[in-house]
Amino acid sequence: MRFDVDYYPGVLADIAGAHARYYAQAWSFGLAFEAKVAADLAYFLVNMKQDRDLLLVAKRPDERFLGSIVIDGSDAKGSGAHLRWFIVAPEAQRTGLGKQLLDRAIGFCRERDYRHIYLYTFAGLDSAKRLYEQTGFKLVEEQEATTWGRPMREQRFDLDLPPEPEPTAP
Repeated sequence: MRFDVDYYPGVLADIAGAHARYYAQAWSFGLAFEAKVAADLAYFLVNMKQDRDLLLVAKRPDERFLGSIVIDGSDAKGSGAHLRWFIVAPEAQRTGLGKQLLDRAIGFCRERDYRHIYLYTFAGLDSAKRLYEQTGFKLVEEQEATTWGRPMREQRFDLDLPPEPEPTAP
């Protein structure tokens, strides 16, 4: 497995396609969901800045997409860094890849001294919820919504990152 940390031709299709396929099969989301993921991701990619944002994609040696995670740092000093487009392909689930991606994203935030990370999801994604909570994210908001065409309990998770301790002199 290898990781790409920059744009490559087809990254938009890889990430949007993985989301569209998974959420259509598991949750019956349709075109509205796929179009929103693709549009929001395209906007992010066009405006991405290497020193502020993270685009991390995991691939097999044959270049097949295995997973992704994004940190949108455009308002990191205000409302926080936004963790987005986190997904692991079915063939790579339960291998530790999700934890690797999440740990690397949090490490990126620590390196940039981002103090707060947030993400939006919905109830029922139990494996993801466990991973978020094991990493220190806290559920801070829940509300019923029909954003994707049927009632769901949308959720927001937040993680506060304390400053790194100052090294002590020997």
